[in-house]
Amino acid sequence: MPEAVTTAELAPAPHHPLLDTVTIAVLSHTPGTEASWTLSEEPGGLRMLRVRADGAPVEIRLAVPLADAVGYWHPQGGWHRTLLPDWEGRAEVSLVDGHAAGCLYDHSGATMLAFAAADPIPPATVRFGVSEENDSHVVHIHLPPADEPHRLLLVPRAPSVAAAMRALRGWFAHSTDVMPVPDTARVPVYSTWYAFNQGVSAEAVEAQAERAAELGCGVLILDDGWQEGGHGRGYAGCGDWKPDPAKFPDFTAHVRKVQGLGLRYLAWVAPLLLGPDAECHTRWAPYATVPATVPGARVLDPRRPEVRRHVIELCAALVRDHGLDGLKLDFLDEARVYAGDGGDGVGQAMVTLLAELRETLSAIVPDVLLELRQPYVGPGMAPFGNMLRSFDCPADAVANRVRTIDTSFLAVDGAVHSDMLMWSSDAPVETVARQLISVLHSVPQISVRLDELPTEHLDTIAFWLRQWGDHRELLLDADTEPGRPDELYQLISTAQEDRCLLSVHGDRVVSLDLAAHRRFTVVNGSDRDRVMLEATGATGWVKCQVRGPDGHGADSQVVFMAEDPWSLRIPRGGLAFLTVH
Repeated sequence: MPEAVTTAELAPAPHHPLLDTVTIAVLSHTPGTEASWTLSEEPGGLRMLRVRADGAPVEIRLAVPLADAVGYWHPQGGWHRTLLPDWEGRAEVSLVDGHAAGCLYDHSGATMLAFAAADPIPPATVRFGVSEENDSHVVHIHLPPADEPHRLLLVPRAPSVAAAMRALRGWFAHSTDVMPVPDTARVPVYSTWYAFNQGVSAEAVEAQAERAAELGCGVLILDDGWQEGGHGRGYAGCGDWKPDPAKFPDFTAHVRKVQGLGLRYLAWVAPLLLGPDAECHTRWAPYATVPATVPGARVLDPRRPEVRRHVIELCAALVRDHGLDGLKLDFLDEARVYAGDGGDGVGQAMVTLLAELRETLSAIVPDVLLELRQPYVGPGMAPFGNMLRSFDCPADAVANRVRTIDTSFLAVDGAVHSDMLMWSSDAPVETVARQLISVLHSVPQISVRLDELPTEHLDTIAFWLRQWGDHRELLLDADTEPGRPDELYQLISTAQEDRCLLSVHGDRVVSLDLAAHRRFTVVNGSDRDRVMLEATGATGWVKCQVRGPDGHGADSQVVFMAEDPWSLRIPRGGLAFLTVH
């Protein structure tokens, strides 16, 4: 039967009050089987919805009157973060592709509905959007058969999306065996990808590594191209994962040399991809029956025990034989190509694979670093990675800002990393600064040819990495309020004790609460050479020190902070330090 165009055309089901203004209906999709639900309170004020359907597929329907709703955020939302009609809103989620979660919010930014599946392994289909017929926003979650009740976490009305997500992250942090996050997962990274793509070599990487260490990086990631068959921007050569001797004549010695500069060393690997040009293709082709969504390769089926052993042995040998500090695990989301074929669950197979991989690699390197990437950075993946990178957005500062904040919403304890920063060598220093400012609230990754940059670019990188290091705990650990998702996080604030940092990415009036904080850092990521400020909580004199994008121009002045907005000259790409007296 064709799917109903709108949710109003679906078979009716009685709705009941659930939480705040949210109502619920649950349906079993097996004739003769009834679905039931209960709601209980969790520590921290969250609610746990349990839905039982006695082993039948189940549908959970949530509905909220529209009132002042302006946007709906969910992990796969991308740029669609306003209100969609219910004939358009769709998401297919699984352990390695997003999470069954969402947040409806109003014009003030307060939440009207915030939920997340407590059990991230089962796949789910989510239908959502505005029901034009019923003047409401609906979320319909379709879940597979299960022996135990399905569990859905709900957050009562919160002042912001970020506040609701913090509550959810807190629950997952206490309920999940989170992978330890060593300090080395929380330092700036140099990556080879955008700088070299697949054209890497030992000599070129070592030259960049020396400069990256001098600038303040603590990790180097060798991306695609180091391996035999790593050329052509496709994946036909994937599968053997042996260093290309033409590029790296002695890979182990090369790794030691880079580590000798003070950098941890990670190598890129896509362990589920198998290409026809790999030497091992004939051996493993029977276990890779479905094409990947990326060109040139097929996907090894992680449900096969032989595949899981192969992947673990392959990754372990790579780390052990070459002395690596960890791996960048790419394209794990390709496992989803096996979803829905009637076989055993892909999600549980990936949990089995990744749990054993973590255990095996941790035995080799106790503080092993494992990088995961959107879209597989949600709560269910928290046990298996400690560097959580936002999805590719080359040279796009806005996308990097949005994606790092989006990633952080459901990142449980892992260090959120930016996509690699890149720019051209002829760019003005303001452009360099804007790239770094865009990802202040995450761990920055840089991917440019440092030996080809002008001095003013290197000065700008060094200055902003120092600022990031000076504010690291504030930026990564304190509560962050980025504003409404549909406004693309143009004013981001984070505060801890008497310190407050605000990064401004649009022409906004920035409120400084002089009663709550005494030290402020105002970062100008906008296209203006000034920032509009206003005092709240109190008025008074502040000492102000302004720096340009490369750190120069440390003039000090004393200014009076007033309640009415006033303009402070801060160069674009620069910042100001304000101290209340």
